[in-house]
Amino acid sequence: MDLPTPLRYLSASDVAAAMPALPERLALAEATLRGLAGPAELPAKIGVHPRPGSSFAHAMPAYLPGASADGSDDRLGVKWILGFQGNAARGLPALSALLILNDPTTGLATAILDAGPITAQRTAAVSGVAIRAWAAPADPRRPRAALIGAGAQGHSHLPVIAGLLPGVELAVFDRDAARAGALCETALGLGGIAAAAVASSARAAVEGADVVVTAASFAPPSERQAMTNDWLAANALVVPVDYATMCAAEVARDAALFVTDETEQFLANRDAGQFDGYPEPQAMIGAVLDRAAPRPAGRVVVTHLGTGLADVVFGSAILAEAERRGLGTLLPR
Repeated sequence: MDLPTPLRYLSASDVAAAMPALPERLALAEATLRGLAGPAELPAKIGVHPRPGSSFAHAMPAYLPGASADGSDDRLGVKWILGFQGNAARGLPALSALLILNDPTTGLATAILDAGPITAQRTAAVSGVAIRAWAAPADPRRPRAALIGAGAQGHSHLPVIAGLLPGVELAVFDRDAARAGALCETALGLGGIAAAAVASSARAAVEGADVVVTAASFAPPSERQAMTNDWLAANALVVPVDYATMCAAEVARDAALFVTDETEQFLANRDAGQFDGYPEPQAMIGAVLDRAAPRPAGRVVVTHLGTGLADVVFGSAILAEAERRGLGTLLPR
């Protein structure tokens, strides 16, 4: 009888060390999006809501069939992510997550990964796929981008913006001006970003931008959907990664193209009150990419909520690199 290999645990530092470079991250994100529009299998997020009231714990199982007849290149796993907003006062992260990967031919667990670095990088890479496909041409001037939110997602989006919008002029807004300033300093240290400045308000950052990425902290319903049509340039690409915290429903309703990463998950969240007033997406991102349709004139809105499949696809690539380099800790079964 073949004995199972030891279980490999990858800490956050192991995951970061084995993270693919930007071009491969974009390729992994695009493969995920095409899979979501094709043969992937995943439910909407399965959640419970422990105390206090703002807390959550979500299980995100996912399966993606591969090309091999024996299933050896399938992808199978589950992400377990928890949010406890009160952790900040304790000096602990508000979000924590683990990813479990399974052998697709036996079902046995092969690895446990700290999913924090994966969440940041796979989210930014999906935004990158949207930027590559639908950013409005800015010639003859430099492209302009706005980034709302200077937290972890703000930082993970910087290399994507720098790599896909060379020479970009970046405006950053965060409720914490010092945090926005620190993000601008980081941006200016990257090749590809010509200018980065703190905006006086979210609206000031957004006005005139070709690409708008919103990654603000989640807000209660009374404070959501501040960014309306009149803030935005006529052909702007809007990429909300903060659900409807910033982007108003009218922006999606009036867009020339409104797409999401996975429609059923979006609709489940809309039913739960996260996207009040939003229309049904016209398509999933991967389906539009498959059609290779030209960019429509007008605004494009790409809302992506994050799926467990993205974590599984990224985690599988990270695990392969970690095994190649001998990273992580082997755990007995």
